[in-house]
Amino acid sequence: MKDVLLGIGQKLKSIRKSNSLTLSDVAARAQVSTALVSKVENGRTIPSLPVLLSLLKSLGEDPSNFFRGITLQRDKPYFVIRNNEYTPIEKEDAHGYNYQLVMDKWLFSVGFQIVFLTVEPGAKRDKTQTDAFEFKYMLSGTCTYIIGEDTIELNEGDALYFDGRIPHNPENHKDEAARMLVIYFYLEQEEK
Repeated sequence: MKDVLLGIGQKLKSIRKSNSLTLSDVAARAQVSTALVSKVENGRTIPSLPVLLSLLKSLGEDPSNFFRGITLQRDKPYFVIRNNEYTPIEKEDAHGYNYQLVMDKWLFSVGFQIVFLTVEPGAKRDKTQTDAFEFKYMLSGTCTYIIGEDTIELNEGDALYFDGRIPHNPENHKDEAARMLVIYFYLEQEEK
């Protein structure tokens, strides 16, 4: 079931949009913050079971229907993802930031999500936080990465690793798009 956890946000977003609901509508119905709904939909956090059930209820979605059709493939000790299988990720708070999901899986007690991120020239947004450790590898271009109060310039071939709970954001002040490989590492959270 852990293989499914990292992808639930996109499914929630799809259901919300098909019902023509806003983030605020869902948050009010589920009695959670709009920011939490956004973080879940954008893969920045994994909801607890009670929060997930509240979100499903707010969308009028039966939990058994929500997980129907999701299968876990454990017959091979490896994964193959073809380049035509990458999925665009729409993040409503990230204009000029184009994400393509390569894969998200759990192995042992670590979940990970791999995406390609293209930061368009002039793209800028508020700092964000992710409940994950993040690894960035610059494939092309240049980004100015802001982590907390620090500013780091990353060029093609540079890599960066940090705790995503620190407010952060990449910005592109150049004339060409910057492209990076991003890996999010989610640690299994203990039940409280």
